[in-house]
Amino acid sequence: MAEAIYAPGLEGVPVTHSGISHIDGSAGLLEYRGYAIEVLAEHSSYEETALLLLDGELPQATALASFDAGLRAHRRVKYNIRELMKYMPVTGHPMDMLHCAVASLGMFYPQQELSDAERENVPHLDAMAMRIIARIPTIVAMWEQMRYGNDPIPPNPDLGHAANFLYMLSGQEPDPELARILDICLILHAEHTINASTFAVLVSSSTLTNPYHVIAGAIGALAGPLHGGANQKVVEMLTEIGSVERVPGYLDEKLARKEKIWGFGHRVYKTRDPRAGILKGLMERLAARSGLKHTRLFEIAQAVELAAGERLASKGIHANVDFYSGVLYHEMGIKDDLFTPIFAMARSAGWLAHWREQLANNRIFRPTQVYVGRHGKAYVPLAERG
Repeated sequence: MAEAIYAPGLEGVPVTHSGISHIDGSAGLLEYRGYAIEVLAEHSSYEETALLLLDGELPQATALASFDAGLRAHRRVKYNIRELMKYMPVTGHPMDMLHCAVASLGMFYPQQELSDAERENVPHLDAMAMRIIARIPTIVAMWEQMRYGNDPIPPNPDLGHAANFLYMLSGQEPDPELARILDICLILHAEHTINASTFAVLVSSSTLTNPYHVIAGAIGALAGPLHGGANQKVVEMLTEIGSVERVPGYLDEKLARKEKIWGFGHRVYKTRDPRAGILKGLMERLAARSGLKHTRLFEIAQAVELAAGERLASKGIHANVDFYSGVLYHEMGIKDDLFTPIFAMARSAGWLAHWREQLANNRIFRPTQVYVGRHGKAYVPLAERG
């Protein structure tokens, strides 16, 4: 019998067939259902992109209007969820809250098991996915109010997905330009092939558990600093650097100690992450506005990108989506610990597309291992153990 081959982290090991998204790491290419991310960021909306990911084609106007209306109609959550959130410690990270709240949704919107017919019913699965996509932003925005002792701000059905989230954070209808910037950010984060959180989706989906458990598991995986949590780490790093003048010395010290430079490098991309360039353009677009609050951080970020490029680009290490998204959200006045929950809001569309794809041709995941322990050990009674 041939010896099993161990691939740490499953690097380079295909685990599924998928038609949802594609990455060419050498060319710096990202496509959703065959459409370049640059095209979608320029012309699409998050609502349209979400439906594209779920159904595989750009929707007709009537289908998009129906999906958008469904999102607006299902933003509210049961009061029981709000009561549950009241008992969570306000010092807890919003990702911990989100993980708990999304998992609990399954108790109020039960779908314990999908029949064979339901797994082939596209409108039914779309409706289930739409309700989850609609409610995650509500939960995040509710927490932002509740942890400061305020009542949650009800959703505004007159506003689109991104604009409504900003409205629920502040109670003020957002500037359309800021809403569009966030809308583009959600598009950029909506999907990215089989990363850690999406693999968690595949494994959970393969057991036929309900989609709330599936998405809660993905949120737990996303929370780690080596995945979605990196964008918050970027702002902490830039704040620690403190000035443009300190950038070269800071990077040299970090690299000498072989420590991670947050927001740089990617397991797949060997050239610049295409999303990073779009986000940098959004930063410049925001910086041109008079309402920009934190120009110093933006300047430090630009200096870090330049200095890191001089030191790391030859090794195929470039700025990634986390570097620019963290800075951009900070510049928009969004609190640092909300960065990763916003990532989860966006990625819910991609996760649910993979949930549907897994259900369509399901086989439960059961990988093997390379055992490195001992065999045939003799049991020693407790009284005789030294």
